[in-house]
Amino acid sequence: MPQTFLIAGLGNPGRQYEHTRHNAGFMALDVFAEGFSPMWNKWQGDKGLYAKTELSGNTVYLLKPMTFMNLSGYAVRSFSSFYKIPPKNILVIFDDMSLSLGSVRLRAGGRAGGQNGMRNIIEQLGTQDIPRLRIGIGPRPAVFEGKDFVLSKFSSQESPLLKEALIKADAAVHDFIVNGIDAAMTKANAK
Repeated sequence: MPQTFLIAGLGNPGRQYEHTRHNAGFMALDVFAEGFSPMWNKWQGDKGLYAKTELSGNTVYLLKPMTFMNLSGYAVRSFSSFYKIPPKNILVIFDDMSLSLGSVRLRAGGRAGGQNGMRNIIEQLGTQDIPRLRIGIGPRPAVFEGKDFVLSKFSSQESPLLKEALIKADAAVHDFIVNGIDAAMTKANAK
């Protein structure tokens, strides 16, 4: 039976944040969107950018919250509430400096793990049972503070590993929508 899904890629709006580690969620959403060429629209003024597409008979909404990372939950909550999308059909994509660059991890739920955007989404939706796809951007060098590291840009040497992670993320999003979270986790988290 066809379902409606929301894929939310997290990041920060503005040119100064493009291609930074903290925008890996935006980048992954862009890679997924390339296969559909959707039309992006504004969501509730400046709360976000969204697009609508279809995959295997399912309606799929793509959302980039424009509220800055730490307030991502406001856009996700208002969007999912308006379109009546349950948390189990929401996939949040974000960066994780505890994972090495090039790796991805898919989970069906759990705590925010220090990721403020995911923490705000959990608070706004009132549940930890929200699927999430973490994209590795680490490890963080000791010379960097966490905030400075996530706002740094990827180097040219890191680009191949970033591309590899974005390809894995794209496959995980497809699997999540078509085959469900359990099958998608088995495949995405395989070593």
